[in-house]
Amino acid sequence: MRFSYTRYVGVLAAIGLALSACSDPPPPAGRWQGVYEDTGVMIVARLEIRPNGAIRVSAPNAITDAPLSAEERGELKQRLEDGLARSWPEVDPLRLEFDGKAFRKPGGIAPQLEWDPVKKQMTLIYYSGNRSSVRVPLAAVGEFGS
Repeated sequence: MRFSYTRYVGVLAAIGLALSACSDPPPPAGRWQGVYEDTGVMIVARLEIRPNGAIRVSAPNAITDAPLSAEERGELKQRLEDGLARSWPEVDPLRLEFDGKAFRKPGGIAPQLEWDPVKKQMTLIYYSGNRSSVRVPLAAVGEFGS
């Protein structure tokens, strides 16, 4: 039986193609930020996914027991945004698995982030103890505000 180099390379290429089809796609690189407000909670969020896949995310929040005036809400939002800007340089990368749509903690079930590749929309899912989860829509930004 003769060895066929061409056939061998073809088989290896087919195996490589099959394996790459099974692997998870790379996460989208970029920066996003957003704010969520309702009568009981305020969340400011920032997300960065670097081209190498490193993910940094922070979502400072405040839970309120009583409704706030518009002025109080504005002051609270400003405090949260200022705190996020100050602490952002210290935010460490977080290891998340990405399946093309959802980001999860390794081996986890609950999504931490959701990506809609068609709409190019990123959403952070905020979990807080006994409260219902909150979906925080994030807008793509070139640079973060300070």
